[in-house]
Amino acid sequence: MNAGNILTIDIGGSHVKAILLNKEGEPVSEYVKIPTPQPSTPINVLDGIKELVKGLREYDKISVGFPGYIKNGVVKTAPNLGTDDWKDFDLQNFLGKLLRKPARVVNDADLQGVGIVSGKGLEMVITLGTGFGTALLYDGKLLPHFEIAHHPVKTDKDYDQYIGEKAYNQKGKEQWNRRMEKVFKILKTVFNYDRLYISGGNARNLTMPLDDNMVIANNKEGIRGGARLWKDEK
Repeated sequence: MNAGNILTIDIGGSHVKAILLNKEGEPVSEYVKIPTPQPSTPINVLDGIKELVKGLREYDKISVGFPGYIKNGVVKTAPNLGTDDWKDFDLQNFLGKLLRKPARVVNDADLQGVGIVSGKGLEMVITLGTGFGTALLYDGKLLPHFEIAHHPVKTDKDYDQYIGEKAYNQKGKEQWNRRMEKVFKILKTVFNYDRLYISGGNARNLTMPLDDNMVIANNKEGIRGGARLWKDEK
């Protein structure tokens, strides 16, 4: 008996991860993961997901976080997967048919955001990983997704290029932190959020003091978004 379990999949630039959650968002399986297939075409990623979830059979819904701009389950951009084949690919529909379950696909930061936020006021979630992910929520509801990662932060660099994984590796921890200080000032001024949540692998590399309304989020808490994504279902 699956009791309404939700298969939650996180597609990243380096790994694809999956876990089963109950309807309250609590894990009912261990994480399973594989390296993100190379080249990261839709067919290769879908084949990888099919193999990855073979042992996770007790679920009746699917939630997916994808590293790009998603509109109504359709991929519009996939900058960190290095392929143009994703443009206008209906991932929600294809994955639902592949696994024979209803699916919902959103941006990966949006999925994290739904799982992390308190649900009070204007809250922003950023992810510091392969690229720079963002989500905005008001009273717990997702606002339209903006690809802030591709907004210029300098004349010749967008946020992905300025503070993404490649920038961290090239510039080192100290200079990357100076860049992050600048980014935090911009976000505070532009969005005037009530609370900012910081997640992703590079969140642990932040060295500056944070404001009282800035929180380092546990990535595992964000996975609860896979269940919360279905809360509005009749």
